[in-house]
Amino acid sequence: MSNELILIGFYFLTLVYSIIIHEVSHGWMALWLGDLTAKYAGRLNLNPLRHIDPVGSIVVPVLMFFTTGLAFGWAKPVPYNPFNLRNQKWGPALVALAGPLSNIALATAAIIVGRLLPIDFLERRFIFGRFTVLLNSRGDFLARWGGFADALSGSVSHVIFGLCLLVVFWNILLAFFNLFPIPPLDGSKVMYAAFSFRQETILFLERYGFFFLILVLFLFPAPVSIVINGALGFFFGLMV
Repeated sequence: MSNELILIGFYFLTLVYSIIIHEVSHGWMALWLGDLTAKYAGRLNLNPLRHIDPVGSIVVPVLMFFTTGLAFGWAKPVPYNPFNLRNQKWGPALVALAGPLSNIALATAAIIVGRLLPIDFLERRFIFGRFTVLLNSRGDFLARWGGFADALSGSVSHVIFGLCLLVVFWNILLAFFNLFPIPPLDGSKVMYAAFSFRQETILFLERYGFFFLILVLFLFPAPVSIVINGALGFFFGLMV
């Protein structure tokens, strides 16, 4: 049981810090482009107390975990003023892209670490198989976590490999989900810049974008899943 609890703790820790790094990257890009808002707000650091949203970072992930065996969440958005950016057309898009790119960079680092570990192909496939069961199966989630913990029990390298899988999973999920061009996701800012939306249209989409996002997730889950699963499959393939 202790191994399962440690893994679950790392699961949540990885989620929280992946979100925090995503948000801080927005602030650092805004700073690089001339806006000091995030700096003055004290948000350009990794202190979780500065970024945790009580609902999105604690309540929702915990409730999801104990009802579905998985979790998701968000942090408080890092503030920035787009009117302070040196590039008014592409500046907001670059600030938005900084978040997903930071997640892809973290996932890439985890893949490199995983590839360097002295684990043979069959062991990698076995651990990844247990990880897949953990993510995709239903039923007693503690039993699924127990199966994953057993797969990592062979050596320190196995444990590190398993932790790298969690890092890749969360960061690729966050990156590619946020790249969908639907407000308030980061991809919408790229869409605005690429297609030169009128300000009135942007204001309308930003006001009601969250409802559009919920509708898309409920009415068109298959295309979303295809993109996310395709990205996860590609990056896991580089590691396994």
